[in-house]
Amino acid sequence: MKILIIEDNRKLAESLKAGLEQEGYAVDALFDGETGVRRLSARDFGYDLLLLDVLLPGKSGLEVSAELRKKDIMIPILMLTAMDATRDKVLGLDAGADDYLVKPFEFEELLARVRALLRRPKAATPVVLSVGHITLDASTRSVVVAGAPISLTLREYGVLEYLMRHPDQVLSREQILSNVWDFSFDSLSNVVDVHIKNIRKKLGTIYGKSLETLRGVGYRLKG
Repeated sequence: MKILIIEDNRKLAESLKAGLEQEGYAVDALFDGETGVRRLSARDFGYDLLLLDVLLPGKSGLEVSAELRKKDIMIPILMLTAMDATRDKVLGLDAGADDYLVKPFEFEELLARVRALLRRPKAATPVVLSVGHITLDASTRSVVVAGAPISLTLREYGVLEYLMRHPDQVLSREQILSNVWDFSFDSLSNVVDVHIKNIRKKLGTIYGKSLETLRGVGYRLKG
């Protein structure tokens, strides 16, 4: 799962980014509303959740949220703000936010709200995925192959989940990097190849063959 943070307090943004990455999420941080809208208006932004501060320079979080909804960008939005009046919460929700968290907050509460928003049913992103003999449960981050559970690192899990959400499709290294790692990751790195190799090994001799390498093109998980 990939999260975008738009928060002008750089220290807080970087702290949230580091904490969420330790929980296995891929996270990007931006510091103003205009840049956030441009990033999210891209054709394939790949984010599953937006953490959005209200008091942003240039374009406020309320304006960002309302603009995204007008563009039919329905990414879940968790709004962060120091304003705790009922009217402020209503304004945020009316602007399109899905949830509202008042600063200062405990990181554990933020995590709980993130998990709750990511669990909400979405037609395009089911919680339980099944491709061939591989089953992945996003709610528990567990993977079972032919009835036997396997253990993956957080990043291996992220790569496999992305592949399973696009079965039988050829995905380039750049697509995998942009959806599983953060936006600034070096696209020339061989980190994707290393993780694919490790995943294939853990899937086993038989089922690992369903994860194909198309040299010079990318990877495909066959159903």
